Amino acid sequence: LPPRTQQLKMAGRLVAGRVGQLWNLHGARRTLFSAVRPLSAAAAAPSSSSSTTKNVKLDITSDGIAVVKLDMADSKVNTLNVNMSGEVVEVFQRLESDPKVKAIVLMSAKDDFVVGADINMFTACKTSQEMENIARPAQAMFKAMSNGKPKVAAIHGNCLGGGLELALACHYRVATQSEKTALALPEVMLGILPGAGGTQRLPALIGLKDALPLILTGARVNVTKAKRLKLVDEVVDIHALEHSAVAAARELASGKLVVDRAPKGLVANLTKKVLEETRFGQNFIFKKAREGVMKQTKGNYPAPLKIIDVLETSAHFGFGSDAGYDAEAQAFGELGVTSASKALVSLYFGQTACKKNPYSAPKQSPKVIGVLGAGLMGSGITQVSIDKGYQVLLKDAALPGLARGLGLIEKNLNADVKKKKISGFDRDVKMSRVTPLTDNDANWQSFFKKTDIIIEAVFEKLELKHDIIRQFEAIIPPHAVFASNTSAIPISKLATASKRPENFVGMHYFSPVEKMQLLEIIPTKNTSKDTLAVAYEVGLKQGKIPIVVKDVPGFFVNRCLGPYSDEGLALLLDGASPEAVDKALTQFGFPVGPMALSDEVGIDVAASVGKNLKGDLGVRIGAGDAQLLDTVLASGMLGRKSGKGMFIYPPGKGKKTPNPEMLEILQKFRAGRKQTNPSVEDMQWRMTSRFINEAALCLQDEIIANPVVGDIASVFGIGFPPFRGGPFRMVDSIGVQSFVDRMLRYRDQLGPHFEPAPILKEYAKTNKKFHSS
Repeated sequence: LPPRTQQLKMAGRLVAGRVGQLWNLHGARRTLFSAVRPLSAAAAAPSSSSSTTKNVKLDITSDGIAVVKLDMADSKVNTLNVNMSGEVVEVFQRLESDPKVKAIVLMSAKDDFVVGADINMFTACKTSQEMENIARPAQAMFKAMSNGKPKVAAIHGNCLGGGLELALACHYRVATQSEKTALALPEVMLGILPGAGGTQRLPALIGLKDALPLILTGARVNVTKAKRLKLVDEVVDIHALEHSAVAAARELASGKLVVDRAPKGLVANLTKKVLEETRFGQNFIFKKAREGVMKQTKGNYPAPLKIIDVLETSAHFGFGSDAGYDAEAQAFGELGVTSASKALVSLYFGQTACKKNPYSAPKQSPKVIGVLGAGLMGSGITQVSIDKGYQVLLKDAALPGLARGLGLIEKNLNADVKKKKISGFDRDVKMSRVTPLTDNDANWQSFFKKTDIIIEAVFEKLELKHDIIRQFEAIIPPHAVFASNTSAIPISKLATASKRPENFVGMHYFSPVEKMQLLEIIPTKNTSKDTLAVAYEVGLKQGKIPIVVKDVPGFFVNRCLGPYSDEGLALLLDGASPEAVDKALTQFGFPVGPMALSDEVGIDVAASVGKNLKGDLGVRIGAGDAQLLDTVLASGMLGRKSGKGMFIYPPGKGKKTPNPEMLEILQKFRAGRKQTNPSVEDMQWRMTSRFINEAALCLQDEIIANPVVGDIASVFGIGFPPFRGGPFRMVDSIGVQSFVDRMLRYRDQLGPHFEPAPILKEYAKTNKKFHSS
């Protein structure tokens, strides 16, 4: 998810406080795993008829249970486009009118249930009315479904967006006990809201206080939580899904199964009564939700606030009322044509493009990964690898470092267990995929003879990395790829130590690896296409968004971050405080202010990156005084890791506070320099325009392949405001001539580091855009 979108997890923390038993079995006392139910003659009733359309398969058992399987032609997943929806409506109308059919099971013939609506339908809309015209027929379709014969949704894999709205229109939901099964309404991540009844049915089903955070954040719910929330009624083994759903449909039709989702216990009933059934309680929930949204989004994202408005109207008139549906459809239409939605949709398509391996499948798909160095980066790379099924050899020079790395991985997995994202058994399975090794282990070299790819993440010292490359290339098999996670050393320099340069590549992960989605892949002139195919495949399987960039200092993200950070120092010297700069940039849409970011990555690291870039970028690095950071480092202030930097960080989870020592140093360096006391707007635009200008130069110099790559890398690499769509989408939005004019004004006022990139000036002549749509 985009960094800002991830920060929409606000209302849940403020208004949640859920109650109820984890595995509350409803009035029918159905078992948790229906696979244990005896296969009676009735349950195993053979099919009496079947039919198939292009996207829908239908079987009807001899006792009248229709099994409808969605199987979208020429697609790996099911989406609700015009054709699929039309076929579903036609099949359901036929089943509703067939007196022999008693109940209906809806499931997927693919690995996922339904992943949502076809987003291309939204992008084709030019007006809010056109968007609204998508929502209203979908609402009517699901209303008709919910009013007919008993229907059971049998869910495995992703059940997202319109797919969940489809399942909510059914009368009963059975889901598989699988890591792959997830339910969500992620429309907010596209700048819209659920438009096919999701804002009505979800609160009506699980309650307002539980539904609100799910709709506001688009968070995925695993099957354990879905059962606790009563979003699903039954959890079964994957092999028992169809059998259990058919059995449930039969019992619903006969009246044997009566579903009771009412709160259990005095506390649960009282909580629901006070918070959800009184105007005072509802007002409290909505007030807290709005406060949370504004705190996290600064009002930059219209969708969360509009969602609250719709839910408030619906709560007043009743969820499922005409007023509720009208409010949903109108808001869907209005949000669909906002600039924020268009930007977020463009990011969605950009992610989709980056998640297709441009080098096709490698000759040999990796199974065993060797990770060298068990520090923050090495342990993070290991975690995302074992999480996706890879076997990992994690090697560190000595036991203490190895133990710390393993401890970090286990700590993160334990946190997932605590949050019920995974089970304790799942954690143990993942940890079993790690083989820890040190120099002291006998015959450690023998383990690496079966490695398919090495990813080194040791200290940023050229000689050390060269020694490791030579050492391991003598051990690993000839087909194995050697990848470096360096962030500062050119890949071509590292590759000089390689005897197989065609197998050598850069794989630059971002910290923390287990959270940051971007992966920069950096080839040299000798890197083979198959090596790139291997690196891309590994990145994709690890859950990353890979991009390929040219081997230049800083690659792409850090290269753009250099001038951005440099301008931040210039603002401090011009009289702005670290707090003021951070506040201005977070209001602009960045998830973290530049000063706090510097403290998080380490001021020593930031200073090193600036020095590495200086030789290549020249005048584009140096607006701030480099000696400022040297003085800060000499005083022992490294950022969060030393307890103080731009800010002071108390032990534990206390809030950061201004650092008087930093302000003292700033005052000394400000002496003799003209104090401009920049405005909030100047702080925002000076820093952002430096980033955008460098991104444009990277496109011009073919460091990145196209503007889509630049937008994706900027958003997922440093958190460029997602609602602006990335640097190139933002320039398209404001107009390239307007942007160039602003840069020229800054150049005249502040110096040549604001000289617009030639590509920007060229585009301005004809008002050309970076994106065609």
